[in-house]
Amino acid sequence: MAGYRTPVVDDAAQRRRLEKALADIGLTLVAPQIETLLAYLTLLRKWNSVYNLTAIRHPDEMLTHHLFDSLAAVPALAEAARSAAVPDAARGRVLDVGSGGGMPGMPLAIACPDVSVLMVDIVQKKTAFLTQCRAQLQLANAGAHWGPVEGIEDENGFAVITSRAFAELTDFVSLSGQLLAPGGKLLAMKGVYPQAELDRMEAAGLMADWKVDDVPRLHVPELAAERHLVVLSRR
Repeated sequence: MAGYRTPVVDDAAQRRRLEKALADIGLTLVAPQIETLLAYLTLLRKWNSVYNLTAIRHPDEMLTHHLFDSLAAVPALAEAARSAAVPDAARGRVLDVGSGGGMPGMPLAIACPDVSVLMVDIVQKKTAFLTQCRAQLQLANAGAHWGPVEGIEDENGFAVITSRAFAELTDFVSLSGQLLAPGGKLLAMKGVYPQAELDRMEAAGLMADWKVDDVPRLHVPELAAERHLVVLSRR
């Protein structure tokens, strides 16, 4: 962006805010995980200055609108991924559809080493960034796939399929639902309560095969905007 100057980052202040946010969310992480989250954010800022991975450019807004926003969903994502209701081959496996710069997949992989996260996006520069993050941050439980989600072939299926800014619920379910393992959950991150999107799912006839288990409101530290998590499962 012409004329844009990257603000100076106060690393100590960002660490304090992250530690407080984790406490507010109820996530207990060890020091190396906190360092890895901050290192991921640093990589995102660095790549974003060249490849424009996200429209959010200010470090403080990246912390709240990307990292805190994603971390707020991690407890629910992790609980669903570890569920005993899914087959053993799918347990602990999460598919993050339209992951972009890695939200919520990358924070989930960092916070939950026992959860395997595959992040998919149709934009090659974004999956290249995610692959670089995997290598540089040494995240053996994170992977990236370049291409449309409907082109993925996976015989085991996923315990959780999630999305943060991918598409309407109708498209999310239609394009990725076939990859969900029996007993698995679709967890879509949304802003305000998505009543209109749920109504369009009903109108499209998708509620014959899918049911809404819950739509809890998420608390995102330092963010006043509404956030909800739509939890769907097969009937």
